[in-house]
Amino acid sequence: MVDPRDEGRRRPVRRPFTRRDFMRLAGVGAVGSPLLAACARSTGATGGASPTATLQVASPANPVTWPISTANPPIASGLTPEKNATLQLYNYADYLDPAAIKSFEAKYKSAGVKVKLTTFNDIPEALAKIRSGAVPFDIFIGSSYDTIGKMVTTGLVRPLNHDYIPNIKNVWPEFTNPFYDGGWRYTIPYTIYTTGIAWRTDMAKEDVAIRANPWDVFWDKQYAGKISVLDDYRETPSMVLLRHGISDVNTGDDAQLAMVQADLQAMTQATRPKVTINAYSEMPDGKYAVSHVWSGDAVNMQYYLPKGGDPSIFRYWFPPNGKGLVNNDLIVVLTGGKNPVLAHLFLNHVLNADVALGNFGQTGYQPPQVSLTPSALVDQEYVPPNLESAVVLPEFFASGYRTLELSPAVDAKWLALWQRFKAGG
Repeated sequence: MVDPRDEGRRRPVRRPFTRRDFMRLAGVGAVGSPLLAACARSTGATGGASPTATLQVASPANPVTWPISTANPPIASGLTPEKNATLQLYNYADYLDPAAIKSFEAKYKSAGVKVKLTTFNDIPEALAKIRSGAVPFDIFIGSSYDTIGKMVTTGLVRPLNHDYIPNIKNVWPEFTNPFYDGGWRYTIPYTIYTTGIAWRTDMAKEDVAIRANPWDVFWDKQYAGKISVLDDYRETPSMVLLRHGISDVNTGDDAQLAMVQADLQAMTQATRPKVTINAYSEMPDGKYAVSHVWSGDAVNMQYYLPKGGDPSIFRYWFPPNGKGLVNNDLIVVLTGGKNPVLAHLFLNHVLNADVALGNFGQTGYQPPQVSLTPSALVDQEYVPPNLESAVVLPEFFASGYRTLELSPAVDAKWLALWQRFKAGG
């Protein structure tokens, strides 16, 4: 195993654009949306099957098992890998360990297999390119459970043949029957993360975690000009809801959203927070004392300290009872790809315990592997003891809150309040 402390190998995932902007910018808020219509017209271009399923909104209370169409069946069992092929991966930048690609190529070197990685900046860009069929991508990494329904119903993803993916046994059992894809017919889990609070003990002279309500820190005037919140129209408003004990982070209630708007305005006046997704690198530079962050970014902060910096200054809080935001990303096989057997084998490769651990070391974002317990990650020095709270636990997916797809009308309300907040209103 490569030493996890090898700084030259570890680079964080930088989420340049929230996945949940998919509905807003790709225009897929309803079954009659431009994406669905365009896919129905362009199945020949993508190589995908015709849309046959009815779009449903999946949630833990309304789990969905997507049908498998006779027009888009799984590949047969027992097929040999495509020879002299180039497996086309489509992914966010810095969201996959290069060593995972090299080891896969080495495994199938005798078959002349190569892997080409193409990156995208945001989900609208990714979906548009997949839909066009301009590049026959085999695998889409970084898909999310609030986009999978659109992709299934428009025939963009291929159902999986589980015979090729025995390493699914390495992941938490709940991901073999997730609410967004019953029976994992179309997806495997990739990474998991919570949303919480990071702070520097040398700049914040308190233990934020022992506040009666830690979320209050973002309205504390002592941190004015030294605070940041996530540039994500779902994450930061959801934080306000959680501050008030409201667990419905997908609410469309006008009174609750008005309260969120008022609180965001009050936060602007009190602390003038920076709205950013770059706290993982900016906090180590001393720009913030306290930041609203994803757990993976908290883990990565230690690698952005100036030379000689002390990583023990960082802390991360997520509600210890798990009642906070907890989410995950996925990997799917695309119908437009030319190498479905290799695609299945690559999914199995990513789920290998050693490959998954290396991927965590590279991206900072945790895969839901059974072997990756908090103590194991600390013992192997992937996570320093002071950031052990950034490790995601299985029980969080039972007790935590998921950011779900919104109806077009409700989505518009969230976008409007977010735009007013970012405009300073």
